[in-house]
Amino acid sequence: MHRVDPFDPGIAVALSGFEKKTKVFRNFEAPRLYEEAIRRGEAEIADGGALVAATGAHTGRSPHDKFIVRDDLTRASIWWENSQAMTPEHFDCLHADMIAHARAMDLFAQDLHGAAEPRRRLKVRVYTEYAWHSLFIRNLLIRPPKSELAGFVPDLAIPDLPSFRADPKRHGCRSQTVIAIDFSRGIVLIGGTSYAGEIKKAVFGYLNFLLPPKGVLPMHCSANADGENDTALFFGLSGTGKTTLSADASRSLIGDDEHGWGAEGVFNFEGGCYAKAIKLSRETEPQIFATSERFGTVLENVVLDPSTRRQNFEDDSRTENTRIAYPLDFIANASASGRGSHPRNILMLTCDAFGVLPPISKLDPAQAMYHFLSGYTAKVAGARAASHILDLLRGAFHAAAPFGIRQSSARAYRGASRRLLARQHRMDGRTIWRGPTNADPCDAPAVARGAERRAGQNELSGRSLFRRVRAAIRSRRRNHNSRSGRDMDVQGRLCFGGSSTRRYVSRELREVRTVCR
Repeated sequence: MHRVDPFDPGIAVALSGFEKKTKVFRNFEAPRLYEEAIRRGEAEIADGGALVAATGAHTGRSPHDKFIVRDDLTRASIWWENSQAMTPEHFDCLHADMIAHARAMDLFAQDLHGAAEPRRRLKVRVYTEYAWHSLFIRNLLIRPPKSELAGFVPDLAIPDLPSFRADPKRHGCRSQTVIAIDFSRGIVLIGGTSYAGEIKKAVFGYLNFLLPPKGVLPMHCSANADGENDTALFFGLSGTGKTTLSADASRSLIGDDEHGWGAEGVFNFEGGCYAKAIKLSRETEPQIFATSERFGTVLENVVLDPSTRRQNFEDDSRTENTRIAYPLDFIANASASGRGSHPRNILMLTCDAFGVLPPISKLDPAQAMYHFLSGYTAKVAGARAASHILDLLRGAFHAAAPFGIRQSSARAYRGASRRLLARQHRMDGRTIWRGPTNADPCDAPAVARGAERRAGQNELSGRSLFRRVRAAIRSRRRNHNSRSGRDMDVQGRLCFGGSSTRRYVSRELREVRTVCR
């Protein structure tokens, strides 16, 4: 049974009088949305036909202004150490005030799908104050056939009102900006920010809560596949290269940012891409650049030349987080289904400033699981320009993912931890679990043989494992700036000095390049 949507003009909005004073434009396509955005002064048109909008004070997400209603459904299932709680009473007050605020407006509504796998599909209705926001989310989510729109009943409603200002005392929030999620009623309220990425992440956050109990792992990654459906995943923080690496002309693009991995394989949550535009060029990223010159694309915070209306992707005067939002079908080799097989190759990207791992590392399944659960990454400025190295990151917006991971993979993790601890694992040029002292640190077979002889001595619990790793990382951070250049050189030689090691790294680099192609 579907929840009642208080924002649906055809169902329960009659109870609030919302439909009497508010006109809702349903499922407008790009031409009508262009007309409305220009007429209202929300956006301008770039050379080539893209719609260009600025977001004002908020040029990125506002994670400290995100709240989840704490009730019987969420009390035991949300990772509250990493999420802010809101009472049901505060949410009700916020909800009522947003409805009252919207009564004098004309709103735009889009009926869309989240998740390309039919069994996991989420029906979403997004209400926006801005016409360009409506085009943005129409590009980013999956557009259902027109035949399904007449009887569309949403599972999730997202009203987005940038002009609304929250009252922290009245609404139980932190500032005038608020993103409030009520999982029990299937509503996400967004107010006080014009950054369109909040709408996209609201759907991702909802799926992060919904899917883990159903045996699906939500992932912040891009994905592509070759002609034989050999799927590859690219994990990493924003700016590490997920969109760039997955947009490969020789492989089919499944998606660039949000996916689920379940019994059926990998599937995209979205129907579009939200690519970073700063320093974008036709030579280095031709497919993505071509979308910036198409009618229907949304350019967010990109600066235009005032006379020629051409995009200046080098200009970061508004923000470095300039973006392009376009439908997947703007990429010629995009997957029509948005689905792929179980991946054979997983590439993890990070900007590693601490020397935890060599620039190119090949991990076995146990090591990959370890880095996933520990959530290692290095957050430094200018991540886009840094080397793409390694990371499988548990993002801060994954409200329910840790719970789901613990429930669905506890046995596998315990087994992997035991196998991992029976091997050599190096961090910062130090041996945390001792292997043979004369072994090449990158010679995995030799290290494994020596470590297996002492496996019984090295057995530790998962909790002790994390304590050791955290201590090593913190020690590295404390001592990083005090180490001399000679010490850093010695560490470099330890990892890459021998000829056998150089051959090993060269071989792994060729394999990575093969997968990326």
